[in-house]
Amino acid sequence: MDVAAFVEAQLPAPPARVLEVGCGSGNLARALAAVGYRVVAIDPRAPVGDIFESVSLEEFGGTGPFEAVVANRALHHIPNLPRALDRIARLLAVGGLLIVHEHAWERMDEPTASWYLERRGAVDPDAPRSVEQCLTDWAADHAGLHGYADMRAELDRRFDERFFAWTPYLYGELGGREVEPEERALIDSGTIQATGFYYVGEA
Repeated sequence: MDVAAFVEAQLPAPPARVLEVGCGSGNLARALAAVGYRVVAIDPRAPVGDIFESVSLEEFGGTGPFEAVVANRALHHIPNLPRALDRIARLLAVGGLLIVHEHAWERMDEPTASWYLERRGAVDPDAPRSVEQCLTDWAADHAGLHGYADMRAELDRRFDERFFAWTPYLYGELGGREVEPEERALIDSGTIQATGFYYVGEA
């Protein structure tokens, strides 16, 4: 299931009010607005448009309540995650949902890196030459970002879990949707680790 389909499946019916934190290019926000949600989408590099605001969560001057807050690959980048989640909890209506799609980057182990490197090497001439170098580069590229354990601990302090699932994630760096079935099959067989997850929590 792609991110937009997952988010729509978790949301209350339109025209619920939804805040997207870290909206990036705005594709998800536009998809939600197109089906009738009242969307506010924030990001320091947000695109131009009525539903977008070029601010960080810390700088956001809007007020709740929102029936849902969506964070798509955003939480692991936020420097002060406890403060950000406190703000999100305050912006949510009673019974409101935080819907998260995230990257558990620290779950990259040797078998997962081996598959990732084999796939990446086929399309990237600058790919690392060995699994060991791949793991070293991966750790360096993600240094300072929140991992799953940190994100989950802060989420559990503020929200009651309503849904959780590990998901494929690396296919997004390896050619897109056509790689996802292979990644999912390898995860299901226990050959590699899932490095993505979906989470839904109620404040």
